[in-house]
Amino acid sequence: MNLHSAPSMVNPSTDDMLKKVSSRYTLVVLASKRARQLLTGAPCRVEHPTNKFVTNAMEEIFEGKITFAEPNT
Repeated sequence: MNLHSAPSMVNPSTDDMLKKVSSRYTLVVLASKRARQLLTGAPCRVEHPTNKFVTNAMEEIFEGKITFAEPNT
């Protein structure tokens, strides 16, 4: 099987996620901070949440349900 045409196991894909933020670092920090909020009881904003906090955080970011401001450099 050609690995380049194999469907991604991560949905949404990393490429799609990087359209929402400026860098992989920003994505990782944002997802981890939101996952920690979900872990401590914050309400999940996705329609069909899973039992995985990082997955839910990534979906929220992708759907634009999480707002954030990047610092000026």
